[in-house]
Amino acid sequence: MAMQQWDQFDTVQNCRSGALDKRRDSGHSGRVSVQDVLIRNAVQVDAIAMGRLHVRAWQSAYRGVMPDEYLDGLREQDRVEMWQGRLSQSDLPPILVAVVADEVIGFGAFGAEASPEAPTSCGELYAMNLDPDHWGRGIGRLLLRGVTEMLIAMAYEEAVLWVVPENERARALYESEGWVVDGGVSTEEILGVTVTDIRYRKPLVGLPPHG
Repeated sequence: MAMQQWDQFDTVQNCRSGALDKRRDSGHSGRVSVQDVLIRNAVQVDAIAMGRLHVRAWQSAYRGVMPDEYLDGLREQDRVEMWQGRLSQSDLPPILVAVVADEVIGFGAFGAEASPEAPTSCGELYAMNLDPDHWGRGIGRLLLRGVTEMLIAMAYEEAVLWVVPENERARALYESEGWVVDGGVSTEEILGVTVTDIRYRKPLVGLPPHG
């Protein structure tokens, strides 16, 4: 996900709203049973956990992609304050969080595609982060499916997301869920290092619900 997308939430306007309290995927097995995972709308108090896991996820996922100086300088409090500000905006779509044993361990933010040239029929997954301690357990898939269902409920016909090519774990998940690379590329310089994002796209019309 491109760095500038961290602060794009304040600029997304006219997003249709929806609601999702809980989603479970009965077809996926892992070390955490699906009955232990709750996907729900984030509330203000969740910003503390979201900020913490946001930094941990970036420091793990982007090590070797972004400069160590940048990653090591990320501050949890900055992310907490950002998410507190975002969650206070009731006119924007909800953010979904993944909860295990009453602990928020992941989140997905979404809405209208951020590009000003984008059609109103296209949504976007802005960010999806999972605490590294919970990687490889199928929770990211549950969260991604929850976001997809929300975008469908908001009447978007397709959706996009951005990811660094080196994030093979995330790319494998997206591709297994029907997202495909569409040729879009974005570059950004971070402390003298050029970071590239590639765009994935997924049609949402006519998709069956996940059981």
